[in-house]
Amino acid sequence: MSAVPSWKIVIAAALAAALPAVSGCGGPPSRHESAVAELAAQADAAPTPLLEWAPCAEPKLNRFQCATAQVPVDYAHPDGPTLGLAVVRQQATDPQRRIGTLFSAVGGPGGSGLRWAEQGELLGGELARRFDVITFDQRGIGRSGQVRCFADTEQQRRFWSGALLPPANPEQERAADAASRELAAGCAAHGGALLGHLTTVDAARDLDLLRRAVGDPQLTYEGGSYASYLGQVYGALFGDRVRALHLASVIDPDTYTNDTRSAVENRAAGTEEVLGEFLRLCADAGRERCAFAAPGGQGDAVVSGGAGAPVRPADLRTRNDAVLQRLREGPLVVGAGERARTVTYAEVLSSHALLLYDPELGWPALAQLLAELERGPAGNPDAVGEILSATGQSDGFLDSFTAISCADNTFPRDPGQWPGMARDLAGVSPTYGAFWLSLLHACAFWPSPPEGYAQRYTGPWILRSDTPAVLVDNRFDPVTPLSGARRAQQELVNARLVVVEDGYGHTPLNECTRKLRERYLIDLQLPAPGATCRPDELPFDR
Repeated sequence: MSAVPSWKIVIAAALAAALPAVSGCGGPPSRHESAVAELAAQADAAPTPLLEWAPCAEPKLNRFQCATAQVPVDYAHPDGPTLGLAVVRQQATDPQRRIGTLFSAVGGPGGSGLRWAEQGELLGGELARRFDVITFDQRGIGRSGQVRCFADTEQQRRFWSGALLPPANPEQERAADAASRELAAGCAAHGGALLGHLTTVDAARDLDLLRRAVGDPQLTYEGGSYASYLGQVYGALFGDRVRALHLASVIDPDTYTNDTRSAVENRAAGTEEVLGEFLRLCADAGRERCAFAAPGGQGDAVVSGGAGAPVRPADLRTRNDAVLQRLREGPLVVGAGERARTVTYAEVLSSHALLLYDPELGWPALAQLLAELERGPAGNPDAVGEILSATGQSDGFLDSFTAISCADNTFPRDPGQWPGMARDLAGVSPTYGAFWLSLLHACAFWPSPPEGYAQRYTGPWILRSDTPAVLVDNRFDPVTPLSGARRAQQELVNARLVVVEDGYGHTPLNECTRKLRERYLIDLQLPAPGATCRPDELPFDR
């Protein structure tokens, strides 16, 4: 019996089958190999950052240590101007058994690692005992050179508070078009030199400098959603430097990078599918556990079902669509008198999508939101206000999301094509198609560098590491659908996929997936091929 683990033999065979399409045997390096070598060499030429750890000064971060890592703004000029990356470290609680550093990034793009750290312990359990856990603000985010698209915070606030995403009628479409032009022009005017160096390739090279800075010979990494893409890019560029990649809520890297219209279509179709599940499970739960399952209407007019009649998912779909159609026609007033609140289609649809991320708290909140909107003047304006405010994104997040997405994604630069794309997406996802596309509308006008993003990486995505990556996805993820995770597994070649059957929401985290993550990151123990998990509980179970 060979001493080589069987999974290494299988992976070696798979890589051998994939590699001829990438490089010739014994010949000169392929264009792809040369590009990867140049991107890695530019990072290797940059000085290793010096991390001077000290207790974090901010009260919300006082359990951690903080440092700033100086990295090149432009890796083509590694000795040129630098950018300070804000870094936070949670030290291993069992230093005698410490393995090394576990890097954990935040999704988005636009999420702040420091904001995440303010919420408490980064990672717990055995991972906290065996690893220093490091997170950070990625370049262009928060305290690592926050993207600037406005002259001041007041201008920024006015812009985003008035944004109509998605537009609901031709007049709003024209306003949205003008706003996207304004946003792109503002980023060009105020973004500075960093604006041309915000690709995820740049962030992956920053990550490799951080790995060098802590002295780890190989990277141990975990991240979900957009952060899964960061891990995929790192693996494609620095596969021999990977110890372990644990990626959750997985993005399909090829579609995300090279066919973003299809990526948006897949995302919207996934959100639409999860909406159907939300309505089905709400109907099953009944009015005691799902507020939207109660008979609905304004005043004494009951929209569906009598007082004791069971509600059907189709009834809830009709009522949901009626609420959204009413909002498309114009703002809706909830409540009466001084406490009444006026809500718009754009703010409701954003919350409608984002609440599906979280089946434990978000789904009951969405049910209540729909019930209160349906009641109109008889609804509770305070409840509506609280729910809508809970799903709001910071203005800085939206600036960073736009800038990093437009650097990474592939979209037509002809604004005239976008209305047609929106109509096509509405055919796939009538509820969410235009919404997901509208978030990226500024990319139609984006001030890309005249020569393009020379550092941008477009694949292939094969992970050439000793240990396969582990991918984890919920069966019903509203943002990164399982179909994308399956494609990512095929593109990485060297990866195992774990599906949470009957798993809902955007974070596949339960007792089963926690144990798999610990065994993988600590012991490099792989889940069995085709392994699955089950959720700890289903939506509306409480």
